[in-house]
Amino acid sequence: MTGIFTGFAVVGLAVVVGYIIARIDLLGPHARHVLSRLTFFVLSPFLLFVVLARADVATLFSALLPVSMLAAAAILLVYALVSALILRRPVGETVIGALSSGQVNSNNIGIPLSLYMLGNAAYSAPVILFQLLVLMPIALSILDATTSGSRSLLRILRQTAKNPMLIGSALGVLVAVLGIDLPPIVFEPLQLIANACVPVLLMSYGMSLYGQRVLTQRGRRVDVVIAATLKLFVMPAVAWLIAIVFGLPSEQVLVVVVLAALPTAQNVFNFAQRYGVGEILARDVVFLSTVGCLPVLFGVTLLLG
Repeated sequence: MTGIFTGFAVVGLAVVVGYIIARIDLLGPHARHVLSRLTFFVLSPFLLFVVLARADVATLFSALLPVSMLAAAAILLVYALVSALILRRPVGETVIGALSSGQVNSNNIGIPLSLYMLGNAAYSAPVILFQLLVLMPIALSILDATTSGSRSLLRILRQTAKNPMLIGSALGVLVAVLGIDLPPIVFEPLQLIANACVPVLLMSYGMSLYGQRVLTQRGRRVDVVIAATLKLFVMPAVAWLIAIVFGLPSEQVLVVVVLAALPTAQNVFNFAQRYGVGEILARDVVFLSTVGCLPVLFGVTLLLG
């Protein structure tokens, strides 16, 4: 249980610092936009490269990967159907809402919790791999097409291939698969920049909370409630069911359920800012899932640990 508190203490402090920065207007009115671009184009690619380059290949492609993929896909599909067919939301909002309900914070919170709670930081690597090499290209392609008005497949593929986070992820996986041992003179500078990503991203999120209240956007409260419920309760249950069907041993069942119970990824809020769609939806779900996943993780540990 100490691992849970440690992970959330790290996250909580950075969020509070960001909130204070915004409250005293330390960085000016354009700070959030600047920090968003900094994390999207520079810091996140370095972090993803460092994490994936050091991941064990056997862990990257273990049974954790298909179970996590199927659980996420089920939740994404459920939200997309509800949003498109019942709520009648635009495509961009549907994508952000689906990501809010099914994309977990596998690096910022997943890595420290995997280390402190499960004993191995690499457990979150398969989820990172799936989200960044499969889920994110699809989501960003759709967001790019809907926000730019372009439907050119070639343009979408070109934009996806140029995405800096995809480039960092692909290079990291390549280094891990080929077993390349980067010397300290190469790896340490990359690590230095990567270490800046999590605090900057979390402070950016904390800044967005200032002057805002959860569930204040009329007409979109139901979207937030549905996405948060899917993320907090339905996704861990679905992951548990799929893990049982796959016949995973009890310790791996615990791993996949804990990973599914992680809060919504901060990157979803980052994407919403980047493309100017569903920003309040993403912010509210990130906040609710971050606060609500603590008791969920306690329950999961008591039942399965």
